[in-house]
Amino acid sequence: MSEQFVIAHCSPTLAGIKTGNLFPVKVKKGADINEEIRSLNRVLREKGLRVVPVKRRADSVLLYIYRPSFLEKDLQDPEALRILKKKGYSCKSTVNALAELMRHMAADEEFPHEVGLFLGYPPSDVQSFMDSSRKGVKCTGCWKAYSNKEGAEETFRKYKRCTEKYKLLYKKGSPLTELAVVTDTPAVIF
Repeated sequence: MSEQFVIAHCSPTLAGIKTGNLFPVKVKKGADINEEIRSLNRVLREKGLRVVPVKRRADSVLLYIYRPSFLEKDLQDPEALRILKKKGYSCKSTVNALAELMRHMAADEEFPHEVGLFLGYPPSDVQSFMDSSRKGVKCTGCWKAYSNKEGAEETFRKYKRCTEKYKLLYKKGSPLTELAVVTDTPAVIF
């Protein structure tokens, strides 16, 4: 897993404008993905970020890069708590909720759509998607928006601009350690 790959999939989270990103990584035979994850955590931890493998397969791992402080705030939203409790989460702590999400990913036949809450998506949109993924969609980008079309479209544009800017900065020589910012200080205004 290269820095370029992380930047392509996680720029808004690295920039401090999104709670988290989820992306699959192919695991080459004989490769030590755990060491790659530990190495990435060493680089990102001081910036307020964590990297967690949330689902493993023989040839791939689904990684979640997130900002714990953002996730804690997101999961305190009353609507988010209601959704998680309805899905069987105990909601004791953020760490506990993440462990429960990982159990759902491993055990559930269907992909657990409450994952949107862990990515910073609006709880109302997560619930609407869970109720009926096609009914009432107002726009689509990183997620399907059902309520605030204008706000969602602006967020989609902001994430896209951020990713484009980060790819360019990386190409010009800015390393991942420079592009990942401290939680409360976005590096670039998008």
